[in-house]
Amino acid sequence: MFETAELGRKLSKKEYDAQEPSLRTALLDVQEELKHASFPVIILIGGVDGAGKGETVNLLHEWMDPRYLEAHAFGASSDEEAERPEAWRFWRLLPPRGRIGIFFGSWYTRPIIDRVYGRTKTAVMDDELTRINTFEKELVEDGALIIKLWFHLSKDVQKARLRSLEKNEKTRWRVTKMDWKHFKLYDKFRRISERALRETSTGEAPWIVIEGADERYRSITVANHVLEQITKRLAKSKRIPRKVVEKARPIAKTADPYTLLDTLDLSLKLDDRTYKKQLEKYQGHLNLLYRKAKAKRMSAILVFEGWDAAGKGGVIRRITGGMDARDYQVIPIAAPTEEERAHHYLWRFWRHLPRAGRVTIFDRSWYGRVLVERVEDFATEAEWMRGYSEIVDFEQQLHDHGIMLMKFWIHIDADEQLSRFKLRQATAYKHYKITDEDFRNREKRNDYEVAANEMLDRTGTEFAPWHLVEANDKQYARIKALRIFCERLEKFL
Repeated sequence: MFETAELGRKLSKKEYDAQEPSLRTALLDVQEELKHASFPVIILIGGVDGAGKGETVNLLHEWMDPRYLEAHAFGASSDEEAERPEAWRFWRLLPPRGRIGIFFGSWYTRPIIDRVYGRTKTAVMDDELTRINTFEKELVEDGALIIKLWFHLSKDVQKARLRSLEKNEKTRWRVTKMDWKHFKLYDKFRRISERALRETSTGEAPWIVIEGADERYRSITVANHVLEQITKRLAKSKRIPRKVVEKARPIAKTADPYTLLDTLDLSLKLDDRTYKKQLEKYQGHLNLLYRKAKAKRMSAILVFEGWDAAGKGGVIRRITGGMDARDYQVIPIAAPTEEERAHHYLWRFWRHLPRAGRVTIFDRSWYGRVLVERVEDFATEAEWMRGYSEIVDFEQQLHDHGIMLMKFWIHIDADEQLSRFKLRQATAYKHYKITDEDFRNREKRNDYEVAANEMLDRTGTEFAPWHLVEANDKQYARIKALRIFCERLEKFL
């Protein structure tokens, strides 16, 4: 793979000067057009030390409008990053649609270095590369253009480059002990990097290897490739406008769908005395358990889904009543903002992952992709159908990092829901809880129930099962959710 990047190709100053003005103009023109496009551009910069990666990033900032470039350099994980799944540091910095993000070092760096230094085995790296392919596929299917550039130097050229940089007082700082340590492992780096590139050079996100020996050749090659890829993607975007992409598949409409939710016994109740006694018991138990989890730096995520007026907020308040407000965060999820719509739908959830020892509670969640977005045609069939696997992969990463994930569906029947709607209308301090949208959604209850049943079936996993809570009686629902949380947390500890 790297042989063609060692041919010693060069570009004369005359040839370079002839191409630079028009190339810079074309890059600015395409960047201006990109501002109004419905996709982001992600440029990954990787490769051999001393091959011109930093110079290339600086060049792109010089030739393009830097206000619409977001460059990020990744080194060792910070304490804040280490407390979350590894992908968190990348997800939160993904560029919005219409912008270009440059990742100087990326999700490839750590797996390659760990394998070179023997911290992982080949099978582990292969699993990590598979997850990388899955991640990039998710981004591409959401519309992102990923441009992957690997800068290469032969062993002799790299050695000469490092020595040259060290001799110059102005560039000496750029060569570190780690660079020379890596150089001693050049052959191993080359072999393992070639494997990584081969396994992750996919049709939707291929690698291009850049010969880094000659600065002029390298600069023109990179600029031309970036220009060509963005131009092609813009042309494709114009041919298939997003608004005329397939409509979501109609949900099978039935007068009375029979689903998993119909198996719940909604007559279950708790009397006031039993409720108060058990509330005190479980909130006290939760307080002890979560403090132990905090001391062990173990974090948790709770997800609450269910019908409008099912009592999700009441359940959440009883759970948080057993914890210190400084140790948890409740994230209410509504329609996405303009900023959130400009990113992959999972982006806003990755941003809110808790630090070690903390608890994050989502009042509605990423499951909107396969519920409201499916039923209301906010997502195409292809988008919400692949949402199941994207969600399971996301939750798998949370689990693998050691986060306890609990998912609750709070369930009430249609009659109870209507009764609660009317009570909200009649109670002044509850007016804010009821909107015309609630009644409109109620008219599609059967469609939502079919979608919910498929969601429960496809996303209930061994590491993140769904907990169904009968909630026609609010007191019963609150105690059941509290008890399940305590039991899971105790087992988790």
